[in-house]
Amino acid sequence: MHTTPLFTPIQLGPLTLKNRIVLPPLTRSRSSQPGNIANELMAKYYSQRAGAGFLVTEGTQIEPRGQGYAWTPGIYNAAQIAGWKKVTDAIHREDGVIFAQLWHVGRVSHTSLQPNADAPVAPSAIAADNVKVFIETAPGEGDLADPSTPRALTTSEVEELVRMYAQAAKNALAAGFDGVELHCANGYLVNQFISEHSNQRTDKYGGSLQNRLRFLKEITTAVANVVGKDRVGVRFAPLFESTTETRVYLGLVEADPQHTYISAIKVLEDIGIAYLSLAEADWDNAPDLPEKFYKAVRQTFSGVIMYAGKYSAEKALKVLRAGDGDIFGFGRPFIANPDLAERIQKNLPLNPLDASTMYGGTDVGYVDYPTYAETL
Repeated sequence: MHTTPLFTPIQLGPLTLKNRIVLPPLTRSRSSQPGNIANELMAKYYSQRAGAGFLVTEGTQIEPRGQGYAWTPGIYNAAQIAGWKKVTDAIHREDGVIFAQLWHVGRVSHTSLQPNADAPVAPSAIAADNVKVFIETAPGEGDLADPSTPRALTTSEVEELVRMYAQAAKNALAAGFDGVELHCANGYLVNQFISEHSNQRTDKYGGSLQNRLRFLKEITTAVANVVGKDRVGVRFAPLFESTTETRVYLGLVEADPQHTYISAIKVLEDIGIAYLSLAEADWDNAPDLPEKFYKAVRQTFSGVIMYAGKYSAEKALKVLRAGDGDIFGFGRPFIANPDLAERIQKNLPLNPLDASTMYGGTDVGYVDYPTYAETL
């Protein structure tokens, strides 16, 4: 397989990516407790994968209420900033480029994960269904649970959240990150504001699509003002049809997804961010995005476009050659193959993934997957 096009450099704002292979955001729940602090083990995990042209961290909560799963890292206090500095230093020693994914889960949480065991916060007091959260049941042990019913944020609380995103972006710079990605996908807080299903507000953040996009516009603008618009990315997970496998956390299916997401992308184009990340459905037999959507995205957005979701090198090459995408995230393959970029370039076989070690635990199934050279 001729993979050379995936190994041509590309500019991402002021940064030069050495190839088109991306480590996308992947929740692994290995942060140090108490405190949800990034650690040396995480630094090793990310640096093992620095052969990627671009790395984006796992979702990192911008404030305590933003957590929806046990042991996920935060970026809202000094200890967490110091923890992430270990990761960014390790990546920069390998001449890598790494962005922090800023995350708030909104209603996809549980009272046991919230400060004072309060209800999670959301645009409207509508519980998430057909989704589970992961809570700690004993020290180092966890289990899946239904999300708790949220309470609706007040208008002033939404405005305060915009400031929290800006502060998280400042913290990311202090931690040494090259930029930030806003997690606006998978049914989490920003997606909840965008969606007609989860946003039934009557203030300036609800009602019309323009109003439902206001939170996205305000946080993206605020973060761009902190780090520079050419160091900001936004991730969406547009779904165009419901199937039995569709989960709420994979995205909410709008009545007119094309209109909703192209409108959202126009907002981002006007701000002038560096890249757009589109997470496609990744379950077996998942529907592809419509061809007209790929084309409309390229026509609407002038920055770098990233796709992820059950991508193989063959699929990435096809999308690249069609002119629809520029960089490509490889999630599960990168978990099991720290040297994935080299394996793709040289067409080497891949390690299988152990799904039982994806979330939480130790170094097993995290930093102990061998490179191809180590298997010889």
